[in-house]
Amino acid sequence: MSEEVQTGLIRISDDVVATIAGLAALETPGIAAMSGGISEGLAKRLSGKNVQRGVTVEVGQVEAAIDLRVIVNYGSKIQEVCRDLQENVRDAVENMTGLTVVEVNVKVEGVAFREEEAATVITEEPNRVK
Repeated sequence: MSEEVQTGLIRISDDVVATIAGLAALETPGIAAMSGGISEGLAKRLSGKNVQRGVTVEVGQVEAAIDLRVIVNYGSKIQEVCRDLQENVRDAVENMTGLTVVEVNVKVEGVAFREEEAATVITEEPNRVK
């Protein structure tokens, strides 16, 4: 018969989970960047805390819920990219923390163009006013 010995409580910080989720998100093909909102920037300035850009988490004793705000690459299939994103973030957080991720919500807030394409489009556009 095995005896369980509890030595103390393990609590994983919201910031740690947010960092893991943010890094996993940025490693997902089709994701250009995370999107930080105005209220998040204000909260960072007022509290002095290092808020993970574009990631909001709620962490309990055994579960976590994650909200992501992202910018996708132009030409990507948004539904596929977001499903991959949800899976990658869930896997990373669950594997590293042992928490059960109950939901990963994704809000696409923008589309990013490649810089070379944007520069080419701008330079090739004819002058409209003379």
